[in-house]
Amino acid sequence: MSQPVIQVRDLGKLYRIRSAERKLYSTFREDMVNGIKRFVRGDFGQSRSEDFWALKDVSFDVHQGEVVGIIGRNGAGKSTLLKILSRIVQPTTGEAIIRGRVGSLLEVGTGFHPELTGRENIFMNGAVLGMKRAEIKKQFDAIAAFAEVEKFLDTPVKFYSSGMYVRLAFAVAAHLEPEILIVDEVLAVGDAAFQKKCLGKMGEVSEKEGRTVLFVSHNMAAIKGLCGRSILLDSGKIQEDGLTSAVVQKYFDFGISSGGQRVWEAWDRPGNQYFKINSITLKNSGGDEVSKINISEEAYIEINYEVIKHNSKVGFSLDLFNSEHYCVFSSLSNLDFFLNGKLLELGVYYTQCYLYKNLLNSGKFFISINGFSANWTDPVNIEKALFFEAVDDGVLKGDYFGGYGGDIRPKLLWKTRSTSD
Repeated sequence: MSQPVIQVRDLGKLYRIRSAERKLYSTFREDMVNGIKRFVRGDFGQSRSEDFWALKDVSFDVHQGEVVGIIGRNGAGKSTLLKILSRIVQPTTGEAIIRGRVGSLLEVGTGFHPELTGRENIFMNGAVLGMKRAEIKKQFDAIAAFAEVEKFLDTPVKFYSSGMYVRLAFAVAAHLEPEILIVDEVLAVGDAAFQKKCLGKMGEVSEKEGRTVLFVSHNMAAIKGLCGRSILLDSGKIQEDGLTSAVVQKYFDFGISSGGQRVWEAWDRPGNQYFKINSITLKNSGGDEVSKINISEEAYIEINYEVIKHNSKVGFSLDLFNSEHYCVFSSLSNLDFFLNGKLLELGVYYTQCYLYKNLLNSGKFFISINGFSANWTDPVNIEKALFFEAVDDGVLKGDYFGGYGGDIRPKLLWKTRSTSD
């Protein structure tokens, strides 16, 4: 077998994170109270930090023409890995050997100069890849047509919408003939039609042109459709590497086996200047933390959070997804209460969202949580907050051993009457 085009050996990336939190906004009373607390504890604001390994002992090979999916929950180390392979970030330990030119699309605007026009950025990116002007001109029309931005090629890209940015960036990365194409979740910015177009192009450059593709996505249907092989990362380490179908199954099983609770350290809590989320927990009707729920019993998701600014408004929404990453439904917390209810003082609060019994079908699901505050500013998005499995105890099915279609199976009201009634 030929030499791998990507060789990763014992790769690690260490970050040093300050554990003390600083609020963006605080009142004089808050500052005074916190100062007294620090004085009593003997903590006079010393700088404290701790080590965080975004990647640890990661090793794998990728051969020419492979399309490899990189999957895992937020914070698993996916983006850090791609930044190292794209030579944006230096590893702390280990090495990554890349044989060939790399075209990467990691986030909106990566590799583009905002003051330059779309046309100028195309030529600049080609030059960075080592291509001659004649080679770039040969692909120019195809890039413009694929990106659907012909009318705006002579406009500085700082005036582009995020969708236009992504379309042009992907078209440049895919058409300027890099041997290795690295694409992060940034494709989610585009519309559904363009996402499908991009997936088709990635398959084409691999199958017809023999180029290597690394693809990060939370969309398991896209991963299954495009990638023959996938790598599952969690907490910076490889948990599984193999056939995509098996790795995706491991992804959901791994999330479920980790329990029905997500807890954050003080320094790592998601939130904004109004609130910080401490934990998210799935509980059964008895109030116990669970990773499996019985579909014939009520369950609920509990969000534990701290209000850190006086007189705040805090609300949440929930998105429930099936194992193929299709949204089953969304639910918004009491909007009237958020808009017209009382303002929250400093302190710890619980918000609970109840899943009615006899609502879900049996299967594996995950939940994403969105938090919002006054004037809908600084929204907080926690994708893949919890994984869980809904199981059928047979109460509804009775003696029927077959399966039911769909992701929900609500117990609806049915009536039967004769024409004589």
